[in-house]
Amino acid sequence: MKTLGNIHVIWRGGKGRRRIVVGVIKRNASNGVTFNYIEKGVEEAAKEGFTPDEAFPDTSRIYYENVLSIFSQRLMQVGRHDVDDFYDFWKVDKSHLNDFYYMLSYTQGILPTDSLEFLADFNPVEGLSFVSEISGLSTAKIPSDKLSVGDVLRYELEPNNPVDKYAVKLYKGDLDLGYVKMIHCRTFVKSKKELKVKVQHIEKNGVLNRVFIHIEN
Repeated sequence: MKTLGNIHVIWRGGKGRRRIVVGVIKRNASNGVTFNYIEKGVEEAAKEGFTPDEAFPDTSRIYYENVLSIFSQRLMQVGRHDVDDFYDFWKVDKSHLNDFYYMLSYTQGILPTDSLEFLADFNPVEGLSFVSEISGLSTAKIPSDKLSVGDVLRYELEPNNPVDKYAVKLYKGDLDLGYVKMIHCRTFVKSKKELKVKVQHIEKNGVLNRVFIHIEN
């Protein structure tokens, strides 16, 4: 089984707003890469202000050419002075630096100038290691002293969750922290053994603003 499945293109209208899958990037056996929009997601997101990417303006077609070369522009430039810290944060295997599909999957392609995220559907292969984020913190308002870097978290699957049947709730002890970010939560559902979840990085201001988690198989 390959580590990386499809990369889902996620949009949301701002912090605290719901994430919506608006497209999917697929890599086939011959290493060809395609991109297409998800009609239902585009319709929902458009109501909240979403507009298609200038490089992929037609939401009804499948794009076969220059998909990775265009999306790879979202990756950090190799020559930056802080690039090694960036790779370390995202647990990047540097032997894959030239594999744009891998790099987009592991670093999520997030830019401060837009509202897109690129979330890979990781498969729970032996040795899997990637970074995700807890969702739902903006509404939870959890005091910042309740969590520390290095804390080990437990999780519970929620197959009857009305929003996402792949939902995975995270806890520190009995403290409800929120959920594993969408798409990434599917890895937990597919795994036949318990995954390890540890707090990787915290952004706080009296309350927990963002919490990044390291997930291992």
